Amino acid sequence: MIGTAAEEAAVLVRQARHAPLSRTALLIQLVLAVGALLAVAPFAYMLLTSLKSFSSVINNIIWPWPPFGGEPFQWGNYPEAIDTIGWDAQWGMYLFFRYLANSLIVSLSIVLGVLTTSTLAAYALARMDVPGKQLLFIVVLITMMLPEDLTLVPKVVMIFNFKWYNTYLALIAPFLVNVFSIFLLRQFFMQIPKDLFEAALLDGMGHLRFLVSIVVPLSLPAMFTVGLLNFIWAWDNFKWPLLVTRDSSMRVLAVGLQQFMQGQGTQVQLLMAFSTMVVLPILVLYFLAQKHFRTGILTTGMKG
Repeated sequence: MIGTAAEEAAVLVRQARHAPLSRTALLIQLVLAVGALLAVAPFAYMLLTSLKSFSSVINNIIWPWPPFGGEPFQWGNYPEAIDTIGWDAQWGMYLFFRYLANSLIVSLSIVLGVLTTSTLAAYALARMDVPGKQLLFIVVLITMMLPEDLTLVPKVVMIFNFKWYNTYLALIAPFLVNVFSIFLLRQFFMQIPKDLFEAALLDGMGHLRFLVSIVVPLSLPAMFTVGLLNFIWAWDNFKWPLLVTRDSSMRVLAVGLQQFMQGQGTQVQLLMAFSTMVVLPILVLYFLAQKHFRTGILTTGMKG
């Protein structure tokens, strides 16, 4: 019976693949294709411009390479962009690599902190009998509705009062808790059957061991999603590092890009080369984790 059902399902799948698309389906696919091209267009422009010469940029030549032109790809724009940012005499390296190291330190620290705090908070809200946890959860969600700029000044004042200005603590500590991550993990944890916890209790497990041994391994797709979203946000953050840092050695790539625009705003090809190097780690990380990211988004329930 099971074999017959599997064969019938396989036949239906093959028929669906070879069935002609309706006009509505074709129209939907056309709209999606156009949307995808529009989304990719800025990145393609950035990459192609980073390989042009200065004369091709100012003359607005769309394709200066063979067979429509004569110049080779200008790979030298990338080391030139790094050199343009400047040299950090204190650390004995180019400022670009110092910005890169700061971005990695800050982003990875925020991801680890958010995963820890969000996992513990989400588990407590989803599985533990905490008095008033529904009200607490609503209050936590309300904070998502507050504009970021509303809390910007109080956070900056706190950084000065704690004497964290121009330190890694200023860049990391305010973002170790993320409300959306708590919400996402809570919804995922609520899908785990209660029978598993009851069986774990019979085996002598407590909440912490159950969380580490069972809940976390089952929730890896959701945790990958949380980690990826927070890494992207921390990597792209510009306003906060600009406010709470003073020295170039404490700046991150996003702020370095802004400084580059001020110093060499007319050298568009160098600006695009720098932007490409800033975006590249995010693209690599996404392609490596896209399977877990899709699974985490698609399997996160909305009940509760």
